[in-house]
Amino acid sequence: MSHALTPLPRHALAPLQRRAAASAPVLPAVAVLALLTLPLTPGGAGPADVVSGLMVVYCVIRLLRERRRPLSPATAMVLGLPVAGLALAAMEASSPEAGLTGLGRYLQIFVLVPAAVLLLIRDRADFRLLAWSFVGLALWQGAIGVHQYATRTGASYQGADIRAVGTFGAQDVMGMAAAVSLGLVCAVGIALGRASVRQRAIAAGCALALLPPLAVSFSRGAWIATVLTCAMQLVLSGPLRALKVVAAAAAASVILLGGFGVGTALLQQRIDSIAQVTDAPDQAVVDRYTLWASATGMWRQHPLTGVGLKGFPEHRDGNATLALSSGAEIAGAGVVYRRQALLSPHNMYLLVLSEQGLIGLLTLAGSWLALLVCGLRGLLRARDRGPGLDCGLVACGLLVWLLTDFVYGDIGGPSTVLTAMALGLVAWWALAGDERADIVPRRGVRELVEEAAAR
Repeated sequence: MSHALTPLPRHALAPLQRRAAASAPVLPAVAVLALLTLPLTPGGAGPADVVSGLMVVYCVIRLLRERRRPLSPATAMVLGLPVAGLALAAMEASSPEAGLTGLGRYLQIFVLVPAAVLLLIRDRADFRLLAWSFVGLALWQGAIGVHQYATRTGASYQGADIRAVGTFGAQDVMGMAAAVSLGLVCAVGIALGRASVRQRAIAAGCALALLPPLAVSFSRGAWIATVLTCAMQLVLSGPLRALKVVAAAAAASVILLGGFGVGTALLQQRIDSIAQVTDAPDQAVVDRYTLWASATGMWRQHPLTGVGLKGFPEHRDGNATLALSSGAEIAGAGVVYRRQALLSPHNMYLLVLSEQGLIGLLTLAGSWLALLVCGLRGLLRARDRGPGLDCGLVACGLLVWLLTDFVYGDIGGPSTVLTAMALGLVAWWALAGDERADIVPRRGVRELVEEAAAR
């Protein structure tokens, strides 16, 4: 008997080939997220950062070859609004090198990469592919993080190497927390949408699986942002669905915290510390508030344009009190003990205010506010009478998570490219979602009625 493999018939390969060809334009964006699964080397730009730049170049080449208008005037204005404040802050920088470096980084994260992702996404199928890529990255990083916590090979936390950091390492302790949180937000949005029952069930299972790694990341900012974002998604998805999901989540929390012992003493202590603002806060909280005060001091001295891009470290000590420590302690996850300088206020709004002044904050926050308004408007339309509810919940969830997390963190490190990719998804839904709907064949009244009944 011959055991040779029988090739698939041509008619069976055709759908796979068409599906692969249809997804080809958005694959560079998927590759950026895939590269974040690799271990990162200290120093220099990570592979995902490099590929995100190549993705922008690829997008420009495609536009030139196709000879089409890249962005509508409204889209260009919303995405390009931060450029004005960035240009002024670059001119105020202490050196041309600092100004150009800071300008390039901000343009990459808040303008160029989001615009490239927007242009590469052609319909809701591409959007969902990227959303599932976020979930896949979160599951991978979360699995590594839980293993680090269980085997005590993570970053150091209160004398024990138990903090889950994934492949981002102790130098970027917020990286895994951000990846897991964004993936969880995407999974919740898909689970609350109108996809097939199987797809919603898988998304709900992924969301539950991401709760333990998020917990053992010990990231208070990520916890707060995720809770607020998921609550917003539940409310916007409909009151009846929100009640069902809250009941299921409560039951799952009882099992996770009680049955499997996730609620350790250190985790409970970390949760309790969120409310300890003035009652014996830990040194990390003291440093954060001291850095915030330093940032506001810089803004008072330079209210309109700030101290210039990359200028916070230089002006930090002149505006900080003696309560500020010499640096944060990092160790574990393959890194020997050392102190890491505190080079930012760990608050995106105050970082922009101190380095770019009121003009920079208004232009950057104005762009985010426009995306939020347009995204919520599209989400409400989709909830009432149209498809794409899952896309709207994912996009608005990602933006709300970022805007909330910016209160407790800022850009910096290899995980920052996740911010740019998330903003790209948000920009597509808010600014181009109605123009590029799903490409589906025409259907009769009978098919539409049957589809509505199935939902």
